[in-house]
Amino acid sequence: MGDNVVVPRNFRLLEELEKFEKGQGDMSVSAGLVDPEDIFLTNWNAAIMGTAGTPFEGRLYSLLIECGPRYPTVPPNVKFTTQINMSCVSSTGVVDMKKLCPGWKYSNDVEHVLNMLRTEMNKSENKRLRQPPEAATY
Repeated sequence: MGDNVVVPRNFRLLEELEKFEKGQGDMSVSAGLVDPEDIFLTNWNAAIMGTAGTPFEGRLYSLLIECGPRYPTVPPNVKFTTQINMSCVSSTGVVDMKKLCPGWKYSNDVEHVLNMLRTEMNKSENKRLRQPPEAATY
C-alpha cells in the first residue's frame, strides 16, 4: 500500500511546465521551455527576482536549466546567464547542485531549485559578496 508511484519523466515535466504557465506557485520565480517544440522538455529558460533586503533586490536573474534524461532522479543542470556572485555558483554561472540541493530527492522539481537559489540569496555569506553590474551576462 505504501509504494510510491513513479511518474514518467515527460509527464512530470509537463506538470511542472503547466504549473509555471498557469502562474501557480511562487510568482518570484518563473520558467518555460526554450523551444516550445522540444518534445523531450529538456531545455528551459528561467528567471528569479532578487530577494528584498539583499544586494540582489530589484534585479531579475536569467538562467538556463537542462532537465536531462534521468531527471527527476538526478537534479537538472542549472546555469545563470545573468552574472551573479553566490557561494553555490561558479565564476562561469554554473550552479553547484551538490551545494545547493544536497540529498536531491525525486520529489524536488524546477521550482524547488529556483526557490533554493532565492534562499541562498538571503544567506549572510552571499549578502556580503559584491555583485556584478546589473544585467551583466556570462
